[in-house]
Amino acid sequence: MGEQTSATFPQEVIDEYAALGVDLPSLFSAGHLGIRMGVRIREASAERVVGTMPVEGNTQPYGLLHGGASAVLAETLGSIGAMLHGGSRKIAVGVDLNCTHHRGVRSGLVTGVATPVHRGRSTATYEIVITDEQDRRVCTARLTCMVREADADATLRDVKEARSAAGA
Repeated sequence: MGEQTSATFPQEVIDEYAALGVDLPSLFSAGHLGIRMGVRIREASAERVVGTMPVEGNTQPYGLLHGGASAVLAETLGSIGAMLHGGSRKIAVGVDLNCTHHRGVRSGLVTGVATPVHRGRSTATYEIVITDEQDRRVCTARLTCMVREADADATLRDVKEARSAAGA
């Protein structure tokens, strides 16, 4: 459940991060929480990020997909899009997340697709649509991230240290 499958990235993004010695799939993974929840990144670019998450293990007491689990999937996908929009010299930090839950799901896999609503110099906003296996909308979310300059050496060091501490 905790293993990431290989996501598809645009070649120019792969080249940009490879020049910095960064493992792109690890950098843009679901993170510790997302990994624990079974989030898998399938496709990632600034224009579209796709990921999946199992319902099993992510339910509330009534056996339905937990709204917080949908929020984790939405924030993960939107943040990855914002990070890719900002490029290797910037970081993206979520500042606002809004989720509307449309229907309950008891089993299977949900899929989230994040697409940009706004991509500026200092903010990026993504709409994330989460659907069930019958392609019915489960949740609609909107995430706004602040996109700011990063100390490249410190950011890469922090990522490598976090990965090392996690045993990755």
